[in-house]
Amino acid sequence: MIDSRPTVVDLFAGAGLFSYSFKQVGFRVTQAIEIDAIAAATYANNLGDHVVAADVSRVKPNGHCDVIIAGPPCQGFSTLGARRADDPRNSLCLEVVRWARTMQPKVVVIENVAAFLESDEWQGVRRGLRRLGYEVEAIILDAFDYGVPQRRRRSFTFASRVGMVTAPRQRRSLRSVREAWEGLPSEADGRNDHYAPTPSRIALERMQIIPPGGDKRDVMRRAPHLAAPSWWNVSSEVTDAWGRMEWDQPCNTLRTALQNASKGRYIHPEQHRVISLREAARLHTIPDSWVFTGLPTQIARQIGNSVPPSLGRTVARAVKRLL
Repeated sequence: MIDSRPTVVDLFAGAGLFSYSFKQVGFRVTQAIEIDAIAAATYANNLGDHVVAADVSRVKPNGHCDVIIAGPPCQGFSTLGARRADDPRNSLCLEVVRWARTMQPKVVVIENVAAFLESDEWQGVRRGLRRLGYEVEAIILDAFDYGVPQRRRRSFTFASRVGMVTAPRQRRSLRSVREAWEGLPSEADGRNDHYAPTPSRIALERMQIIPPGGDKRDVMRRAPHLAAPSWWNVSSEVTDAWGRMEWDQPCNTLRTALQNASKGRYIHPEQHRVISLREAARLHTIPDSWVFTGLPTQIARQIGNSVPPSLGRTVARAVKRLL
C-alpha cells in the first residue's frame, strides 16, 4: 500500500519534538539530522532510526520531500546570551537553503528565537529561499497562546511554493503550572525523570526566603548576607534569577539550564527545590510516555531547545492545510 502522507525532513532535529508534532498531525518524517549524539538517541528511542547523528553542514542532501523543518542554533541570536555576531553557529541556518535547493520541498519552516528575524543571517536565508522561488514570511508566536502553560516567544519563518501559511488561531488549553502538573506525584521521586537535584546549603537557605513569584531581590532585601556579590551589580540585573514559579500562572520560558536556579524562574512554587525534569516536560507539553536519554543536564538541554508539541502541532496543521 502506498503511503500518501506528506514527507518531512528535520534539520537540527534535537530530541525530536518538532518531528513528533508533525507526525502527530499526519506527516511522515523520512530523515532527521542532529549533531548531538545524546539528543539523537532520544529521537531514535521515541521516533525511529531515521535520525542521523551528524553535522548538517557535512551531510549531502539527497532525494525529495514535501516539507523541511529546521531549528538551527539560536545562541548567537538570543538576547539573553552574548549575542555575538561572529558566533560560527549563526551561519548554520544558511544550510537550510542548501537542503531546499536539492530536495525541492513545497514548504520550509525554520524555528528560532524572535531576535533571529533581526539578524543578517535571517536576511541571507530569506534572499536564498526567494531565489529558489519561494515566498517567504515570518511570524512570532507565543507558546502560551497555543496550549502551552509557558510564556515562550519564538519566530517561525515560512517559505512556500503553494501559498502562505495563515496565522494560527489561538487556543489556551493549559494556562497554569498547576494544570500542567495535575496527576504528577508532588515529590520528585526520580521515576520517569521526575528528578530534581538536592539544593546546596546556601541554595536551600535562599529558597526558604523566596515567596511565590519572588526572586533574588527578596534574598537581597531580607538576608543580604546570602546574596552573591554579583547580585549588587545593577548593570547585570536579571530579575528572573532565583525566581519561584506561581501555581496559577504560566511559567516563564524554559531554557537549557532549567534546573539551575541562578539561570531563571525555575524554583518550585512551594517546595524548596528547582523543578524536576518531568515537571519541565509537562510545562513543555511533552507526554509522560516520552523517554529521554542522557544525564540530567543533557535532558534539560533537550527540553529547553525543543519546540513544545502543542505549539508544534499548531504549526504542522497550518502547513498541512497548504498541501
